[in-house]
Amino acid sequence: MSEKSDVDHAERADPHVSLSNNVNARIQNPLHGIPQDVLMSQVEQFTKEKGFEEHVDIFKKGAIIAQNPSKFEELPLLEEEDRQILRNEITHKWRQPRDLYLTVVICSLSAAVQGWDQTGSNGANLKRMAVGVINAGPYIACALVGCWLTDPLNNYFGRRGTIFFCGIFCTVTQLFVCRLLLGLGMGPKASTTPVYAAENTPALIRGGLVMSWQMWTAFGIFLGFCANLALYKVGDIAWRLQLGSAFLPAVPLVIGIYFCPESPRWYMKKGRYQQAFKSFLRLRNTPLQAARDLYYVHRQLQEDTYLSRAVELFTIPRVRRATLASFVVMIAQQMCGINIIAFYSSTVFVRAGYSQGQALWASFGFGLVNWLFAFPAVWTIDTFGRRNLLLFTFPNMAWTLLAAGFCFWIPEDSSARVPCIALFIFIFAGPVPFTYSAEVFPLTHREMGMSWAVATCLGWAAVLGITFPRMLTALTEVGAFAFYAGLNIVALIMIFFLMPETKQRTLEELDYVFAVPTWKHAKYQGTVFAPWWFRKWVLRKDEPLEPLYHLEEVESITVYEKGVGH
Repeated sequence: MSEKSDVDHAERADPHVSLSNNVNARIQNPLHGIPQDVLMSQVEQFTKEKGFEEHVDIFKKGAIIAQNPSKFEELPLLEEEDRQILRNEITHKWRQPRDLYLTVVICSLSAAVQGWDQTGSNGANLKRMAVGVINAGPYIACALVGCWLTDPLNNYFGRRGTIFFCGIFCTVTQLFVCRLLLGLGMGPKASTTPVYAAENTPALIRGGLVMSWQMWTAFGIFLGFCANLALYKVGDIAWRLQLGSAFLPAVPLVIGIYFCPESPRWYMKKGRYQQAFKSFLRLRNTPLQAARDLYYVHRQLQEDTYLSRAVELFTIPRVRRATLASFVVMIAQQMCGINIIAFYSSTVFVRAGYSQGQALWASFGFGLVNWLFAFPAVWTIDTFGRRNLLLFTFPNMAWTLLAAGFCFWIPEDSSARVPCIALFIFIFAGPVPFTYSAEVFPLTHREMGMSWAVATCLGWAAVLGITFPRMLTALTEVGAFAFYAGLNIVALIMIFFLMPETKQRTLEELDYVFAVPTWKHAKYQGTVFAPWWFRKWVLRKDEPLEPLYHLEEVESITVYEKGVGH
């Protein structure tokens, strides 16, 4: 008690924000508080060093806007045309350049490949016996090798080059050894594509556009079910065609990726500022917005070795908290049970009493519903929030899985048995982990952090793929579904206490969110938020909630701490 009291007292006495121990949970604009003449001098030096002398005026405006983003109407340096640009950014946030939406389309293709790879084996499960190992093959390769190639591939080839490399491997989808090779493509692709999308999109719509990974993965799952349905009657080679069909979206992916701009943040990390500015010009509506965003990111850079970045995921406080949060949300992706449906829905429907054709049609229905229900998440994730969406969906997934399992107790000769099982599987909905994990790590550790997060997700997907067939035999359908329903509740508790909200924060501002100690976040959720929620929604007492994060701008300081980068 005395130790925490001393810490609280020290933080109140010191107005500076510590990126190792941000106990007061202040979110600081790193440019705030710098006198305007000093800031202008810094911009002039920056433009001279990076070769932007001809753009010095627009970079000065961009720096002033980045320093005072909410007060642009009062800034004397801006003209009316500049203010109108910034107004439109708020009032027409989805009015973005063609190249930004092209980037999103290509990332969506990458996601569709991922989803199709997951369900190509679903129909083949009905034909083959060693289904667990075949399903798990790509995920074993992802977790053990593929994901950890993300950092060196990004370092040498960039975001686009990595996605191209992975697209080539994702055309390999047949037998077990080839499915291990498929994992070499799936891992870095799942790690890199959400990061690429997150780094290219503005903060106001980043969640919605990065959420497109999740939505189009669901679409890929749906296409996989379509392919299974279309091919199941072609004879003995049906299962081979079902597994191999996922190469189709990989072809336009490898062709289209180089029509997209490279991540400006990656260019800046490599010291290629001129190319970074050209990328920002393609990804933003005006040069003013491009200059603002480039200068704001500028101080977030530092270099480390591959091994040191891996170790620092667990040793630097700010990065360790992001590592924990991404672990929680990624393992929750598997604990919720969504992949037991993606992998084995046809098997489940056959065990419920459907014929092979009926089971594939039912799986098609699940894929369609799962994809359609991803659309509301895209439009609400930046207002409702990542954390709130998960807290809402996990209880829903728990009771629907439990209900689907209990429906197996309905007698087999009852006409209600299969429709009831199908109904509860159809209204089962999944979480949004890749959006979250792509944005929580600082630029210096983003590739390594996503490697960890995706290795966690796909490694446990391998465990799920191997164990679920045996679990059906040992526990029956009721026991297996009840087991995953219980895991949903465990995941809900983990998310409630260990996952901070990240909506509408720039990737740089999240340094301050994740500098808040885990114990302080958990304590706030248990002692402040939970009682407030009970009083508001159960007792119907309308009272304000004391916020965890203090969003007022605080005096700028120069900090050089590992894990944040400058």
